[in-house]
Amino acid sequence: MTSRPPALTALLVATMLVLAGCGSSEKDSEAGGSDEGWTFASGDGKTYTEDKTPKRIIAHAYAAAALMEFGIKPVGIYADGPIKDDVGLKGVDFSGVTVLSETWGKIDVEKAAKLRPDLIVGDWWPAEKAYSGMEGGVEAKSKKIAELAPMVGPSQGDSIVELIEGYEKLAESLGADTKSGDAGKAKADFEKSVKTFTEAAKAKPGLTALAISPYDGKYAVAVPKYAPELLDFQEWGLDVVVLKSPDREFPYWETLSMEKVDQYQPDLLLFDDRNYPANLDELKKAPTAETIKAFQAEAWTTWPAYWMHTYSAYAEQLNQLAETIDKADAELT
Repeated sequence: MTSRPPALTALLVATMLVLAGCGSSEKDSEAGGSDEGWTFASGDGKTYTEDKTPKRIIAHAYAAAALMEFGIKPVGIYADGPIKDDVGLKGVDFSGVTVLSETWGKIDVEKAAKLRPDLIVGDWWPAEKAYSGMEGGVEAKSKKIAELAPMVGPSQGDSIVELIEGYEKLAESLGADTKSGDAGKAKADFEKSVKTFTEAAKAKPGLTALAISPYDGKYAVAVPKYAPELLDFQEWGLDVVVLKSPDREFPYWETLSMEKVDQYQPDLLLFDDRNYPANLDELKKAPTAETIKAFQAEAWTTWPAYWMHTYSAYAEQLNQLAETIDKADAELT
């Protein structure tokens, strides 16, 4: 699952309840690699092996963006929504790649079969024990894509860095050179951005941040434990608020009524960028919004929610956040 955006989860509630970097030095529409056999330790804890290195790959769109930054271009992708509107896919060139879905929970398996894939790639979501496209709520016929080829991918866990490194290892297993060229530069730029972010956070001790995504009269607050980018921010010095009562059935969020928006008082609000500025407008409509001191002070920015899979995208986001932290008031609350 992509830790579905609250707006998308709202659509799922109607049925079941509930809430990039450019490709660099891309190869052909088939992955490289030798024919000496292939092995990969995947996020589900299993090690997958094949007699030959997979060449025809279908991937979740975010996974595809990750592989493409390392030079591996899939033959097909499935996305969670319209690609042109997805903040996590801006700048990713999918020309020549067959699109199998632009709707969460629906994949054209017949179309996928015609691509003759020998590998399916997506994130492993430990909270749901499923790969992207296999989560609860996905229609049964769409899940049959997993019958076309082995399904692998690194696990969403405690760090986006670890997730990207997982895709780096996967790309290497498929024959990619991940150390030189644009891929190497992207990683070097990312390492610089981490230093910039860390220095900005260190200069503002006591600054607190709260990641939110208001929707449909609700105030959804992100749980850092299930948001690896927020865990990274904590690791690098930003005090992201830890929540009191995550939702039982969907622990990625704590969903509050608009009457309780003052339950948390951060110095900085971080809006889920997948639904921004609609989620900001949603909060503005609530009479209680003014009880949030950070909202009163217009102390907010966006947060890259659940979509980052490349060093280049992460570097860009960290640099932008560092600029906001530089200007933030650590004594607002």
